[in-house]
Amino acid sequence: MIGRITQRRGVRQFIKFAIVGTSGFLVNGVVFTLLQIPLSIDERETWYYVMFSAAFMAGGVSNYFLNRVWTFRSTGHALGEGVKFLTVSAIALCVSLLVSFAASPVLGKGHKLWFLSTCAGIVVNFFVNKYWTFRSVL
Repeated sequence: MIGRITQRRGVRQFIKFAIVGTSGFLVNGVVFTLLQIPLSIDERETWYYVMFSAAFMAGGVSNYFLNRVWTFRSTGHALGEGVKFLTVSAIALCVSLLVSFAASPVLGKGHKLWFLSTCAGIVVNFFVNKYWTFRSVL
C-alpha cells in the first residue's frame, strides 16, 4: 500500500519538497543564528525582523534551486520561474511576519517565534509554488 502511494507523482513531489524544505529550514536557522552572533541581547530584539527576513530569503533561494532541479525537474524558463519562486517566498515571508507580529506578545522574539513563523511560510510556499511557479510540470 505505501509503495502504491509513493508512486504517485504528487506524493513524490511533496516528499521531495519536504526534504528540500528541511534543507532550506536549516539554511534559514543557520543564517538567523549567525546574524545574531555580533549583536547584544537588546540589539537582537531590535533587529529581529531584519534577521528573520534575511534568513527566510536565504532559505528561499536555496530551496528554489533544489526544487527546480530535483523536486519538479523543471525545464521552464529559469529566470521567470526564479522570479515567481522569490515572489512566492516574499508572500510567504509576509505571512510569516504577520504570524510573528501576532504571536510575539506570547512567545517573545526568539527561536520559538522563528519556528512558528517559518512553519506558517512553508505551507504557503508549497501550494503556491506547486500550482503557480512550477505548474508546467504538474
